[in-house]
Amino acid sequence: MSDDVPGSAGDDAPETDGADDSAAVPAIRRVAGTGVPLRGDDIDTDQILPARFLKAVTFDDMGEYAFYDQRRDENGDPNDHPFNEYRGANVLAVNDNFGCGSSREHAPQGLMRWGVEAIVGESFAEIFQDNCKSLGIPTLAVDHEDVVALQEFIETNPDAGVEVDVREETVRYDGTAIEGEVPDAMREALLEGKWDTTAVMRTNLDRATAVNDSLPYTDD
Repeated sequence: MSDDVPGSAGDDAPETDGADDSAAVPAIRRVAGTGVPLRGDDIDTDQILPARFLKAVTFDDMGEYAFYDQRRDENGDPNDHPFNEYRGANVLAVNDNFGCGSSREHAPQGLMRWGVEAIVGESFAEIFQDNCKSLGIPTLAVDHEDVVALQEFIETNPDAGVEVDVREETVRYDGTAIEGEVPDAMREALLEGKWDTTAVMRTNLDRATAVNDSLPYTDD
């Protein structure tokens, strides 16, 4: 797969290392597509996914609930919120302390099911970031000026390619490469295909069962 930044969303799914393609959990090396700029500090999980939707039995429809209140005017009609204007984009550009508030997994689930595959921002709430790791969504922390420049570029060039490179810890667009930081544990898990712990346990079910059966305190 080419390392060039693609020109539009959908040109690239998250890229995996060839050695891990047959694994139950793919290794995520990069995410490429187009961006969605979301301005504002301290955007919390209740804004991302309002609490009244937490009663849903599954995560299947969470994408429609992402930023539900912010995306509608007083009459309930769609407004000019970025999640209405940039449908089809997959790289989210945010500001400081994104994902703060409660620890609800529904927030990153909603973002993922809306279409977000990577997030670039100034900083992230720790629990939110860990939940993103469990879904295979890399979060790249970059400087304030770099985020603002990226957001402005996306707003001016909504169809231009944006690429997040997990291995190199960079975001690239329009010939620009910005260095950032992916948490070590997240970077390792994504690159080695160990981010989905549930799937990892399923693929090792026989081994886990054997260990369980060998432990005397698990006997009936």
